[in-house]
Amino acid sequence: MVTNEKTPRTGRTRLAVAGARAGSVSVFGKSSPGERAGSVLFPAVLLLALTLALTGLASLLVWSFVKGYPRLDANLIFNAPSTLFPATAGFRPAILGTLYIIAGVIVLIVPLGVGAAIYLEEYANRERWYNRLIELNIQNLAGVPSIVFGILGLAFIVRGPLDLGFIAASASITLALLVLPTVILAAREAIRAVPPSIREGSLALGATQWQTLSRQVLPASTPGILTGVILAISRAIGEAAPLLMIGAVTFVMFDPSFFSGGYTALPVQIYNYAVRPQEEFRNLAAAGIIVMLAVLLLMNSFAVWLRNRYEQRW
Repeated sequence: MVTNEKTPRTGRTRLAVAGARAGSVSVFGKSSPGERAGSVLFPAVLLLALTLALTGLASLLVWSFVKGYPRLDANLIFNAPSTLFPATAGFRPAILGTLYIIAGVIVLIVPLGVGAAIYLEEYANRERWYNRLIELNIQNLAGVPSIVFGILGLAFIVRGPLDLGFIAASASITLALLVLPTVILAAREAIRAVPPSIREGSLALGATQWQTLSRQVLPASTPGILTGVILAISRAIGEAAPLLMIGAVTFVMFDPSFFSGGYTALPVQIYNYAVRPQEEFRNLAAAGIIVMLAVLLLMNSFAVWLRNRYEQRW
């Protein structure tokens, strides 16, 4: 008897649900011809834009490998640049200068970026005017052209208050300021993505706020933070405009130092070779592009490996 009573009710319930679904579809499922056309054209335009971008990038890479492959030898890595002998000229000072600059950028952006993200997400009072001002400035600085940071670095870091001079440390500080908003925004999103239940469970078990952050929130958000660091490094390693403003000279025949003497970097050296009229120097610039891509891929591969390791551990 119980089964016989429930079966009709179940059938009526299913019919009611189906009717309600059909009514909703008839009201909200209708679309005009313009909407249907837009739903087809918009993905097509996005796919076309993506295809054009990838085609241009692939063309540049193919041109670089075709032109620069004959110059991929030991001289390219271990020799100094030259304006008279392109057959034996190399990028050794530029490679060392790039590694020094990027190492300084990493040392600066990781603690500053993660610390700022932790403060803004976990400690800052959103109702305070200065916290709102900090957030506004971070979002605005992410879209400022790189040449503006080069001018500010020349005025306040190379000269002005800090007066460090034209050294690689000045370039590291300037590029760190350039990419710091990217790291802060990515780290904030990664910290925000941690479920609140993890924080609440840790606090409920008697952990302090700092213990919750250091042992629960930060390990869970490390993959997202490392993604932001990878993007920041990728941008910093290819910047040439701010480096020209803060003294990255074209030709450095000696191995640069981080805190003294002149320096150069791969983007600056590649640009100088590319604008020369001789075909040999343009081929050398193409080979330099390959070297810069190799350095970038090597550093990014290590960061991706580190991120995947934290993902598996978590």
